[in-house]
Amino acid sequence: MKTKYFFVAAFAAIAIFSCKKPENTPTPTVIVSTLAGNGMQGNVDGAGATAQFNYPHGVAVDASGNVYVGDDLSNRIRKITTTGVVSTFAGNGYAEQFSSPSGIAVDATGNLYVADFGNNRIRKITPAGVVSTLAGSGTAGFADGAGTTAQFHRPIDVAVDASGNVYVADWRNHSIRKITPAGVVSTLAGSGEFGFADGEGSAALFHAPSGVAVDASDNVYVADLNNHLIRKITSTGVVSTLAGNWGNIGFADGEGETVQFCGPFGVALDASGNVYVADNGNNRIRKITPAGVVSTLAGSGTAGLADGVGADAQFHYPNGVAVDTSGNVYVADTSNCLIRKITPTGVVSTLAGGGTGISANGDGATATFSGPIDVAVDSSGNVYVVELNAHHIRKIVQE
Repeated sequence: MKTKYFFVAAFAAIAIFSCKKPENTPTPTVIVSTLAGNGMQGNVDGAGATAQFNYPHGVAVDASGNVYVGDDLSNRIRKITTTGVVSTFAGNGYAEQFSSPSGIAVDATGNLYVADFGNNRIRKITPAGVVSTLAGSGTAGFADGAGTTAQFHRPIDVAVDASGNVYVADWRNHSIRKITPAGVVSTLAGSGEFGFADGEGSAALFHAPSGVAVDASDNVYVADLNNHLIRKITSTGVVSTLAGNWGNIGFADGEGETVQFCGPFGVALDASGNVYVADNGNNRIRKITPAGVVSTLAGSGTAGLADGVGADAQFHYPNGVAVDTSGNVYVADTSNCLIRKITPTGVVSTLAGGGTGISANGDGATATFSGPIDVAVDSSGNVYVVELNAHHIRKIVQE
């Protein structure tokens, strides 16, 4: 999933990192390599270290293992093959083509969907690289309709269901929009005004929705950032607060309004419909069952670095989260400059990273990162990391 890095400065302070060394280190069966990028800021295509990125942000991987990256400041979408060959999949560097592309998602047939943040559009790119505007006029506004008659205002994240419907976190419109495969846009939930209310369709209110995910039943889950809530929207547009207490920033596990979050950011789903949340301001990873029961999967709440079980572990401003087919959760532990792994039973290990804040390859313990902001995982359990500060895309193989 993913969101704009400037957006969470109050929580994540990701421009400056104070990295620590982990108390426990992984075994050398975890190998970290630079899939692409040479650490220099730029927009050069090529193989491996000959390529350059310019503050890469969102990341997604298709069924064949190709990786797609929203290369924010180069205004391009980059494609990286399994052998590390980088090409400009779409965009020519000018903002008229793409402008600060943010969240990206891939459907079952390999079509890529992009939240074209600065252009207020949702773009579709076929596997052959043909780009079209799925929806949005380019002018900031709030209007439903077909194709370019619709309007968005700073769309920041996207998710796609099994039928090819696209769901958009329309950040400045404080709404969740739905786009059919034919490009017809409707407002699934939200009025265009910020606030808080559950209800159906336009009766519901959000405040800066930052992340979206969709389950197999087409329920949509939203990280409602400024309301400090996780919201659930049914396929018919009925919005409920899955977890959290509006107006109460803090920490509490439980159910419904007894729960508290602080700046929930990334969201991800497992095959059983459990929701995982990077609770950024609480330095925790939270788990929400389909029944709405919230527990702390891992994290003590104190910013720090420690491996361990559940509340014995520590994180420092976690952002991106991803889940593999076995239910393991991977976390971009941004200010610790690490990638963490959490088993379904809440056992936290440092998958990779030495906590130094520089970028170097090696095995799990000797590799280092600089500003990991987002993660994705493929069907083989390989983990891909967007390294914001070092302008790299890293690959972690668990042998």
